[in-house]
Amino acid sequence: MSDTPASRTRVLVIGGGPGGSTAATLLARQGIEVTLLESAVFPRYHIGESILPSVLPILDLLGVREKVEQHGFVRKDGAYFEWGPENWDLNFDHLSGANRHSYQVIRSEFDHILLENAKEQGVRVHEGTRVKEILFDGERPVGARWAAGEESGEIAFDYLVDASGRAGVMATKYLKNRRYHEAFKNIAVWSYWRGITPLDRGPEGAIAVCSVPYGWFWAIPLHDGTYSLGLVAKQSMFAEERERLGSIEAVYEDALKQAPRIAAMTEGAERVTDFKVEQDYSYVSERKCGPGYVMVGDAACFLDPLLSTGVHLSTFSALLGAAAISAVIEGELPEDEAMSFYEKAYHQAYERLLVVVSFFYQSYNRQSQFFEANKLTRRERHMLHLYESFLHIVTGIEDLDDSTAGEKALDAVSEQMAVQRKISAGHNEALNSMPTDPQSAVGGLYLELEPKLRLRRATAPVAGAATEAAG
Repeated sequence: MSDTPASRTRVLVIGGGPGGSTAATLLARQGIEVTLLESAVFPRYHIGESILPSVLPILDLLGVREKVEQHGFVRKDGAYFEWGPENWDLNFDHLSGANRHSYQVIRSEFDHILLENAKEQGVRVHEGTRVKEILFDGERPVGARWAAGEESGEIAFDYLVDASGRAGVMATKYLKNRRYHEAFKNIAVWSYWRGITPLDRGPEGAIAVCSVPYGWFWAIPLHDGTYSLGLVAKQSMFAEERERLGSIEAVYEDALKQAPRIAAMTEGAERVTDFKVEQDYSYVSERKCGPGYVMVGDAACFLDPLLSTGVHLSTFSALLGAAAISAVIEGELPEDEAMSFYEKAYHQAYERLLVVVSFFYQSYNRQSQFFEANKLTRRERHMLHLYESFLHIVTGIEDLDDSTAGEKALDAVSEQMAVQRKISAGHNEALNSMPTDPQSAVGGLYLELEPKLRLRRATAPVAGAATEAAG
């Protein structure tokens, strides 16, 4: 394979993180020509180390699960919450199905495994190659100008997967349709520690999530012996504390004193890296796809890290996007119908998690959080099983189940979400900041993962779909 991108490809993927490598690999495994351009040279640092069980079946589809499992990452059997006056375990062993664990990963290593797997599966990967400009035919992207060191060029394509992360090439440069959630206008400050005393409660390998008066801490064990330990706080309150105390480090240390569980873990430990800071990171694009393109993962939306949903949303949206694009290329669906499915399915997954996170910030009562989560599922569960509803939603398993359960599942979720949207109108700031629901139903479409990735529906494919698929 040449180090220089070809002048044309069937599908261009921008970005080699979990979303980009997942979409590219799934398309390549369908026999579709894919080129992936990544501005960095892997391995490269990234935050977002705590992944969810929903990622495991996608790793199976990528043919990379064994490599991930053999790498030595910390096995994560759940989470431990100290939220206000309450504390509880989130135990993945209570999930239905076979995927009852996940991993705490060093993202530079995890992402590198996925990108190398993409190369092995036939994706033409070009690292150190930055997309400078996207070229359009009307509203449809049809080409890109790239640069790699002193070299530059153009590549034409039929379909685009924008997996460019927070940079969000399509959303920020061309569509200008990114909307930030004022309800989650937070700041995250984190560092890495060595010599941390492991959490003495909760499931094995659990992430610890512990609230403080104006935010919360995460503590994540990593397989190199370090801990990722971060503070999330309201930007406005963090600014006031920084003004009072004089520095980011002072605010972090002062907040640590107000989180006894985390503070006890750090006794005798050493902070081994400088602080890293992110802010204004909760946002959503008004539309996540269009003629000839899908935006996956952080390029389309990102949610407050409270429930560790970043990699789930990236890989899940990549799965949806790959299915939608391949359905069009293979003549199984008209493009507008496939893209409508993608928009609706991704929108619902994001919105449901947004609602659950917003209830956390509004209440310290876990029973009410479980009760509210139960309203967001198509399944009818007895009051004694509210925890089950909550668990399946916050692990991402419900999103996968809804997308693959048959022609009525996603429509049933849509009806539930519509009801909750009306009930919450006017008093849920996070939900009120969401774009208008793109459509009322997905037309009976659903995902089929085996024997191949495809979109299915109860009725026969629309005549002429293959004509629309021509690119």
